[in-house]
Amino acid sequence: MKVAVIGVGAVGGYLGVKLALAGEDVTLIARGANLEALRTRGLRLINADGTEQHVAHVEATDLCAAAGVQDLVIIAVKAHQLQAVTKDIAALFGPATMVMPMQNGIPYWYFHGFQGALAGTRVKSVDPDGIIYDRIGCERVIGCVAYLAAATVAPGVIRHVEGNRFPIGEPDGSHSERVAKVSQCFARSGLQAPVFSDIRAEIWLKLWGNLTFNPISALTRATLVAMCQYPLTRAVAAAMMVEAQAVAGKLGVTFAVPLEQRIAVAERVGHHKTSMLQDLEAGRALETEALLGSVVELARLTSTPTPHIDTVYALTKLLGETAARA
Repeated sequence: MKVAVIGVGAVGGYLGVKLALAGEDVTLIARGANLEALRTRGLRLINADGTEQHVAHVEATDLCAAAGVQDLVIIAVKAHQLQAVTKDIAALFGPATMVMPMQNGIPYWYFHGFQGALAGTRVKSVDPDGIIYDRIGCERVIGCVAYLAAATVAPGVIRHVEGNRFPIGEPDGSHSERVAKVSQCFARSGLQAPVFSDIRAEIWLKLWGNLTFNPISALTRATLVAMCQYPLTRAVAAAMMVEAQAVAGKLGVTFAVPLEQRIAVAERVGHHKTSMLQDLEAGRALETEALLGSVVELARLTSTPTPHIDTVYALTKLLGETAARA
């Protein structure tokens, strides 16, 4: 399968190594020091057990037009970077090209194929001008949730901490031939990519933790295990999760995992810094709108009170703006 990976950070780099070593035709789309490292030294993955995997020669470019038409385009950048990286994405598209955005939080396409009163609603917090919608559309999209803890330790070098699950699904819930092909492609690469009939429920399950632990970690500089074991922050996280569960419930989503079990999952990851804390420490923009703003937006659409989420959203938004000015 011809696969283009846009964004070769922790997630994109991990997938790039796995897919390339499995024999897929992979092109990495990156820029700056990362692109230079890929061209000169290839892509290296340090596994959780200390072993390493290395793809010495990779196809890497900063131009979508140079990559050409693909079967699958994986967009592995943060939600607030989508608009910038999709400027010339149409050059990757053929009639049957699939697009798999791998952003945390509520995606721009959330209400595409949705069964309910809000069908067709656009999520303005993550795509305020509709630019992403216009450039990618929704018909090409396959939903995906990345359960992966990893970090970029140097340009072209990824350290894997935990996880290799990438549940996927069609926005309309159908078990299509194309989604089966993507699942098989990932399986050949040693990745778990089960096909879900309700990918939105899986999106919410991951977001359930991300909308709480990511901003709390950025505000407190604490690791996952520290937040979960400190009674006060654990209580705030639980209160936010109860509110998010209420919003999701009004959108027809039920959680298969109990709240305390979801917190326990985060706790078991251990002394790992969330992606938002990593971004804060590296001086990068925060995923505030995708993880919090979108939930606040959906809460207003469903007339659901979310006082704890609203408070943490306000604090995190100011933190991001203060850090950007600094």
